[in-house]
Amino acid sequence: MRETKHFLIVALLFFSCIDSIAQYTKEDWKDRNSWMHVPKLFELAEIGEGDYVADIGCHEGYLTFHLAKQVGEKGKVFAVDVVDYRLNELRTHLKESDINNVKVILGDYDNPKLSANSLDAVLLVDTYHEIENYKKVLSHVKKALKPTGRLLVLEKLKEPHKDKDRDAQATAHTLSSVYVKEELEQAGFSIVEEIPDFGIWNHEEEKQMWILVSKIGK
Repeated sequence: MRETKHFLIVALLFFSCIDSIAQYTKEDWKDRNSWMHVPKLFELAEIGEGDYVADIGCHEGYLTFHLAKQVGEKGKVFAVDVVDYRLNELRTHLKESDINNVKVILGDYDNPKLSANSLDAVLLVDTYHEIENYKKVLSHVKKALKPTGRLLVLEKLKEPHKDKDRDAQATAHTLSSVYVKEELEQAGFSIVEEIPDFGIWNHEEEKQMWILVSKIGK
């Protein structure tokens, strides 16, 4: 009985790991295009040609590649992650695709290492729930944005966890917009657009995507 229980725990951890990386590897990018609605993301963040933008929590570069195309040669993408092997994969993808308008940054867990007053937009897609010191990170983001810059946060809210407190949700790799909205406002941002239903994450009906778009000040 004990061996059976141990096997089940290992199996659950294994499939949890597979689920966590399935949306990020390059092999899955084409499928992700079918549910991520990237053009709408860029429209909400008002990202255009020549813009300087940051993709915080970039993983192997799914959004980074879309952003690089969107901002063009005159623009710049700052791809930030805290896991070096992901960034090594991204560097390889960039070299293979001959993309030269992306700067890869190994950030700290509480500091994305972005230059002050330099960015037109910052995207945090399925990343905010992982940030423990969100107050400090939001402070860095606020300093990095230009006065007219926008911060877009996209998260997924898992149905079984929607009524749980913030810590319980974050532990389950999910988060409600209610918590994030309050935290953004406390950090000196104002919400310019809120979309509670942005579609289903990775074809999984129990995972509802939501978006908050904010700017600095009132």
